[in-house]
Amino acid sequence: MLELATPASFKDHIGQSLGASEWVTVDQDTINRFADATGDHQWIHIDVERAAKEMPNGKTIAHGFLTLSLLPRLLDSIYAIKKSSRGINYGSNKVRFTAMVPSGSRIRLHAAVKSVEDVEGGVRLTLDCSMELEGATRPALVAEFLLMAFD
Repeated sequence: MLELATPASFKDHIGQSLGASEWVTVDQDTINRFADATGDHQWIHIDVERAAKEMPNGKTIAHGFLTLSLLPRLLDSIYAIKKSSRGINYGSNKVRFTAMVPSGSRIRLHAAVKSVEDVEGGVRLTLDCSMELEGATRPALVAEFLLMAFD
């Protein structure tokens, strides 16, 4: 894990990889709970029996937005800021769900610093993010993730 002294320390890493997160398994229970939280109960996510018959790999798949929602959690295993009062998700650019995440799959995040802008009391970061799907040739997700970190 990369340890940074302050939010401004990201400036020393522009254009560089921050590394990869831990692996996380996206299981059916997680998918079901996300479906309940969002109200997105499309059968491709929650109907295990139907997916076994009709989906290309015979499994349900995670919601794309579930995969996106894991970015903050996975970033926590990539870097830590020693002196920071708070961090705030600021948004995402160019989000693409480039591969299905079948139930039971393992994913991990790769992040690199694209840009760092000064804001009052901290910085606004743009991170190039790619969600690796174990055993796949394409990432499950690519996105620019924006966040703010304050002194």
